[in-house]
Amino acid sequence: MTEPLLLLPGLACDARVFFHQIVSLSLSRAVMVLPLKGAIVEEMSQAVLAQAPPRFALCGTGLGGTVALDVIRRAPERVTRVVLISTDPFSETPQAAAAREARIVAARAGRVREAMTSELPAAALFNGAARAEVQEVVGDMARVLGADAFISQSRAMQRRPDHQKTLRRFLLPALMIAGAADMLVPPRRQEFTSELMPKGRFMLVNDAGHLPTMESPEAVSEAVDAFLDEPLMLR
Repeated sequence: MTEPLLLLPGLACDARVFFHQIVSLSLSRAVMVLPLKGAIVEEMSQAVLAQAPPRFALCGTGLGGTVALDVIRRAPERVTRVVLISTDPFSETPQAAAAREARIVAARAGRVREAMTSELPAAALFNGAARAEVQEVVGDMARVLGADAFISQSRAMQRRPDHQKTLRRFLLPALMIAGAADMLVPPRRQEFTSELMPKGRFMLVNDAGHLPTMESPEAVSEAVDAFLDEPLMLR
């Protein structure tokens, strides 16, 4: 029986970040999108586990990938395999954490779209025909989720734990997907992340930046579908 798939969106994103994957992957398996609820990554992973079925495959992008790693840390016996997209397993640097403060101030002042544009600038996306549309949807997702979600998730990013040990201990299949134009989490860092996992593999999407699920949706959906269709490994 195919295990259900849990999708965890990135910072200030909703289910639309996985729109194509939901439509495509739900043809052959149960798919759930879980919002990120909590003030820190550990609270978010606890909330995910409270809503999740007993066993599941996991896919997270950005902050959702970080939460996925914490789910693995807490309950590796419940996760059958994992897909990480545009995910940074390291703690945030002091410089990056400090840079978030201006975005948090903007969001608190009601300028959530402005804060999100600074969070995900055009340069972090592939310079293709879809870039403007992707930016528009990203801004609207942040607007709909609101300032409180943007601020709490930004704080969670600032305080996120280092998960290198978690990666090394995860012994089941793992797929790391990176956009070649991602300047926020460089592809080489993501490739290194895949190398930390004993059964990790790496996929580079040439016509994508930080949001491959939206920028190159067909390629991502096909890769994830093929990965999930591989025989389920038993512990």
